[in-house]
Amino acid sequence: MREDVRAPKQPLDRTARVTVLLLFAAWTVDYVDRLLVNLALPQIGADFGLDHTEQGLVLSAFFLAYALFQIPGGLLADRFGAVRVMLVAVLAWSAFTALTGLAGLVGSFALLLVVRFLFGAAQGVFPGASIKALSERTEPGQRMTANGWMQSSNAFGVLLAPAIAAPLIAWWGWRGAFAAIAVLGVFVFMALRKWLPAPRTTADRQPGGGRAVLLSPVMWRFALMFFGYDVIVWGLASWVPSYLQSERGLTLTEAGAITALPAIFGGVAVVLGGRWSDRLGGRHRVVVLPAMAATAACLVVMSHSEPTALFAVFLTLTGFFAALCYMPVFAVPLRSLPAELAGAGAGLIVFGGQSAGMVVPVVMGALVDGFSYRVAFLALLSGVVLTVLAALATPQTTEQFKLR
Repeated sequence: MREDVRAPKQPLDRTARVTVLLLFAAWTVDYVDRLLVNLALPQIGADFGLDHTEQGLVLSAFFLAYALFQIPGGLLADRFGAVRVMLVAVLAWSAFTALTGLAGLVGSFALLLVVRFLFGAAQGVFPGASIKALSERTEPGQRMTANGWMQSSNAFGVLLAPAIAAPLIAWWGWRGAFAAIAVLGVFVFMALRKWLPAPRTTADRQPGGGRAVLLSPVMWRFALMFFGYDVIVWGLASWVPSYLQSERGLTLTEAGAITALPAIFGGVAVVLGGRWSDRLGGRHRVVVLPAMAATAACLVVMSHSEPTALFAVFLTLTGFFAALCYMPVFAVPLRSLPAELAGAGAGLIVFGGQSAGMVVPVVMGALVDGFSYRVAFLALLSGVVLTVLAALATPQTTEQFKLR
């Protein structure tokens, strides 16, 4: 049975608010644990004697597993329950966070890669399960607002990770920092287990279950929309810090301050995009088309900006307008699918975005080597085109949505 709602704005009730708060905390710890390796990479590279390519493999091992386990994570959540999968995921990624430091003590680069892959797998099953858990505890007309607040934790995690990790690395070294930060996951595990509210009554399972979701052409078009969105996000996140340091001569601290701005304003935009999606009844084109037009304009101006201050302004605006599209991508599927299939649906869409994370950094690196940073940044306009085309090819309402 499809949950078909075109209700006006609904305030989040206590069940939804508590769920959002707990999942916000879980996602924040998720990001802190994930970004720790980026901050510790220079020390890891020095201790293992790694060149830049080998250091890149440490990061790629995570992203490969993270993308590959999105769909299985959603299916597992639908099969065994969102809470059970979330709890296992949190404990597993916390264990592999600690084991990253142990791999450093052993001094085995191969073991380090294996541990980072398993860490990515553990974190990869979490998004679909968390989105399903939130769907089970919110009304369809609240879901994008609730998801927007939950996903705004990404920006908070980006800001919090250096504040926590930098002093720990300085005091205890990178191995000790991984062991210490792993403890955060234990607290999240206990909080979820103790305080997460019970789910609401959900709709009956659709015939075909998760298989119908994975074989649905319309769901793959939503995944393509998220791929286009993440082409922009991952392209900027991967190469702007290096660009600011190598081409504009900024220090690591200065580059970090500039790259924090899109994260902050992007977090605000994710919340706004979620609220607007609920008020619009899921009609994503109303948000996506103008936001992507603004994103394209800002990308062009950013790529041609000579003063660093002007570059920072349009980088921030690019991040803001792009992030407005985050929640609208999920709006129609999560309003249309019953909660029992939300894990598979969310996992498939997130897989689309994470696939961009595997491809775009490498392609942009080749463009930088072969041409210039300007060409590489302008190439991100391809993400705008893909997002717009997918938005035009996907249903706007729950009435139009069909898996087959």
